[in-house]
Amino acid sequence: MELLVESVILASRWLLVAFYLGLGLALAIYAVSFALKLWDFASHVIGLDDTEVILKILGLIDAALIASLLVMVIISGYENFVSRFDREDEVHWLGQIDAGSLKIKVASTIVAISSIHLLQVFLNVTIYTPNQLFWYTTIHIAFIVSALFLALIDRISKKPAKAAGPEL
Repeated sequence: MELLVESVILASRWLLVAFYLGLGLALAIYAVSFALKLWDFASHVIGLDDTEVILKILGLIDAALIASLLVMVIISGYENFVSRFDREDEVHWLGQIDAGSLKIKVASTIVAISSIHLLQVFLNVTIYTPNQLFWYTTIHIAFIVSALFLALIDRISKKPAKAAGPEL
């Protein structure tokens, strides 16, 4: 009975594939959205002032960071929780991204996305109330503090490497 339960639990990890495939589809849809934003930017760049150009470019950078985050979650999640990739030579860098590292990378990407959004807000500061500016800034600081705590927890939880050489 125990072996059957363990086999079912171990096999259940393959259910995660549906989520990763769904994220891949979401990435494809987001790529279409990115292409439309890029086309809109390119077709109207002549009539935009410097601030509007910067805002459009920041929007594109934001989209690229979100897409990178999706790819990171899909690939490392599959590698860590479902199965190793057979094409080791193509994905040799995956061994460096464990669950803890993935959390740090996700948190860092969220902070970067939040930074870009906050910069967009400050470039359009006149359309926001002081209360809105306060909350945007506070939420961004919360993201930063969360990322720092995740990094600290990850660092504390890692076992120190054994020193090479004879013990004294």
